Amino acid sequence: MWGSSSDPVSGRPLVDPFGRAITYLRVSVTDRCDFRCVYCMSENMAFLPKRDLLTLEELDRICSVFVGQGVRKLRITGGEPLVRRDIMNLFRSLSRHLDSGALDELTVTTNGSQLARHAADLAACGVQRINVSIDTLDADKFHRITRWGDLSKVLDGLDAAQRAGLKIKINTVALKGVNEDEIEGLIAWTHGRGMDLTLIEVMPLGEIDGQRIDQFLPLSLVRARLGARYTLDEIDERTGGPARYARVRETGGKLGFITPMTHNFCESCNRVRLTCTGQLFMCLGQEDAVDLRAPVRASDNNALLEKAIIDAIARKPKGHDFIIDRRHARPAVGRHMSMTGG
Repeated sequence: MWGSSSDPVSGRPLVDPFGRAITYLRVSVTDRCDFRCVYCMSENMAFLPKRDLLTLEELDRICSVFVGQGVRKLRITGGEPLVRRDIMNLFRSLSRHLDSGALDELTVTTNGSQLARHAADLAACGVQRINVSIDTLDADKFHRITRWGDLSKVLDGLDAAQRAGLKIKINTVALKGVNEDEIEGLIAWTHGRGMDLTLIEVMPLGEIDGQRIDQFLPLSLVRARLGARYTLDEIDERTGGPARYARVRETGGKLGFITPMTHNFCESCNRVRLTCTGQLFMCLGQEDAVDLRAPVRASDNNALLEKAIIDAIARKPKGHDFIIDRRHARPAVGRHMSMTGG
C-alpha cells in the first residue's frame, strides 16, 4: 500500500460551472487490451509506450486527491484493466478509502478475460459489483466481434465472480445486423443468472475498420421492439453512471439503457475521466483535457495537483456533440475509447 490510512480529507466538493457535483471518477489504467472489438478499435493498434503511463503509485495518489475533494465512486477501466501488471496492488491500496468511509464504491469494468484469476482478490479488496462487456452468447460471433476473444474464458470468469459474491452487470453494445436478434435472449440469460443487463449505443470515438453508421442501432427502436414481449416499468434507480433503468416485469430483472446518441445524459453528468497518461477529460465527447501527470511529478506536495483538478472542473462543458451519419464519416472524437476509459 502506497497511501496512508490517514490520507487528508481536504477541501470543498468539486462543482462544475453548471452546478453539477463531481462525485465519480473513471480511471483508465492502461490503453492495452487483449481484445480488438470492432466498434472500439482497429485490429492493428499502436499502443502507448509504457514510459508514458502513470505508475500505479501515481494513479493511487491522483485518485486519493479526488477522494479528498469529494469523489465517492472510483471505477477502474482500460483498455482492459486486468491485463495491467500488478493491478491488484492498486485495488488493495485504494481499498483503504472504503475502509475509512471516504469512498462509497470501488468497482471495475472488464471484458472478463482475466476474471477467473482475479475475482476473489477483487472481492477481498472491497469491490462489490463489476461491469462485464459481452455483446453475444454465440462463441463464433463473439470471436468475430472481439477478434481475439474466447467466450468460454469470459463465462468461466463470470462463474468465478459469482462464486466470489460479486454482483455483475453485463454491458452489451447494440450492433445493427450483428446482435439485435439476441437481445431478448440476453435478457433471459442475464436475469436468469441474477445479473443485470445494460444496452449501449455505439459511440463515434476513434478510427475503426469500417463505418459506425453501419453499426449504429438506436435504442429507441430496440426498446419499442422489446415492448412487444416485455413490460418495462421505469425505475428511478441510479448507479452513478449515465444509464436509465427499467424493471422487466416478466423476469424481475433490471435493464439499463445508455443512449448518448438518441438521448444524451449530460444534464446529470457527475463524471470525469482520467487516462492512463494522466490526462483528465471533463467530457467523454469533447477533446478538452487537463494534464495531471505534470503536477503529480513536479512535487511530492499535492497543492499543484489539487489546483489543476479544481481548474479542470471549472472547464467542464455542458455536454457532448456526438453525431453518427453519412456526412460525418470521421469520428466525433479522434481518441479511442480504450485510451479514455470505458
